[in-house]
Amino acid sequence: MRRGVSLRCCCLFLFLLLIENAHGNPNYREALAKSLLFFQGQRSGRLPKDQQITWRSNSGLSDGLFAHVDLTGGYYDAGDNVKFNFPMAFTTTMLSWSTLEYGKKMGPELQNARAAIRWATDYLLKCATATPGKLYVGVGDPNADHKCWERPEDMDTVRSVYSVSASNPGSDVAGETAAALAAASLNVLQFAMLYRGAYSDSLGSAVCPFYCSYSGYKDELLWGAAWLFRATNDVTYYNFIKSVGDDGGTDVFSWDNKFAGAHVLLARGALLNRDKNFEPYRQEAEDFICRILPNSPFTTTQYTQGGLMYKMPESNLQYVTSISFLLTTYAKYMRATKHYFNCGNMVVNPGLLTSLAKRQVDYILGVNPIKMSYMVGFGPNFPRRIHHRGSSLPSLANHPQSIRCDGGFEPFFHSSNPNPNILVGAIVGGPNQNDGFPDDRSDYSHSEPATYINAAMVGPLAYFAGGKSG
Repeated sequence: MRRGVSLRCCCLFLFLLLIENAHGNPNYREALAKSLLFFQGQRSGRLPKDQQITWRSNSGLSDGLFAHVDLTGGYYDAGDNVKFNFPMAFTTTMLSWSTLEYGKKMGPELQNARAAIRWATDYLLKCATATPGKLYVGVGDPNADHKCWERPEDMDTVRSVYSVSASNPGSDVAGETAAALAAASLNVLQFAMLYRGAYSDSLGSAVCPFYCSYSGYKDELLWGAAWLFRATNDVTYYNFIKSVGDDGGTDVFSWDNKFAGAHVLLARGALLNRDKNFEPYRQEAEDFICRILPNSPFTTTQYTQGGLMYKMPESNLQYVTSISFLLTTYAKYMRATKHYFNCGNMVVNPGLLTSLAKRQVDYILGVNPIKMSYMVGFGPNFPRRIHHRGSSLPSLANHPQSIRCDGGFEPFFHSSNPNPNILVGAIVGGPNQNDGFPDDRSDYSHSEPATYINAAMVGPLAYFAGGKSG
């Protein structure tokens, strides 16, 4: 590859330099710890004795009752009280990938990352094995739940159970569940191999429009097969990967569209293993990055005036954290192999990718025009009125009386007061395209946190907390 620095490349460096944090780096290690602590606030089921988010209590203890199976556990996906397995499985995969790539940089947070993964996989395994020939994919009626504003501990809505099977297929959620369990298994295997003899760590219609598979199921099949191939090195999965085909070009990575993530994961084989069979995926991964970089001739990505990647008006930070993960991870592969590539006449080196990812991470942590940290509990200025039932309602300790379905709207939901419980580490949907943020509880598209926003942030935070090498 040509290693000269083009004029376009210089412009990009200047762009990144201009928006760099002038007041020093945020405390990435603190942010990493808090990003993982957030998952404790999303736990469903019977909480352990070492639970640190103490305003949460046991909830959903009868989940699965309608199907005569135990489906307790797992995570509430966002600010509601429903367990959607599709985004939960993606959350699990991203936590596992983060730990596989950056576990050595996590320090004492490694055991907390593994505990967060384990909380999800224990539940997903129940969903996959409780009934032969059936995969449970969610608990709780989202339409009924979204009419209520109540604590998860007080749920009185129907806890409907949803599943897919041979007669009611769901390739997308099944593929994502396979990816989640394969990635988690790799993480467990890595632990077993690295720390032999050491002490073990703490280890259809019901989803639309909430979590429809808008991108179809082909990306989940590719994603699931890519993880299974990495876990087993079984040529059967490689042959299946080849049969799936490509995406035709994408500029997003999210719980719904995993093509870019699958291509970066598979490109690892081309870069680190020098396996030419994976060259097409390296090209796909680099084409994706060329659509992200701001000065690339092929860019399709907008940036706010303050430098934030802007993909969608609703929950934009989910795309920012997921894409930032891919940037740091691909840069890691590039740096290990001294690899460069071109976007037209622009030469791309790993430093460009990490600089852009750092800018996104720093923006989320408060280096932005309004100096707002979009991680709750990080820095002096953060969202106080997040769209989250448990956070916005008084805890059982302070309000032992039950708050029923519509009992939380007045005086809590419609109040302008800050939430009584701080959901430490939660990353909200983020600012609008003008870098503004109203901090309004009713504005869910900007003020609601979600597990999949946080899960993708764990890797970049660990990367920058542990230094940029490797």
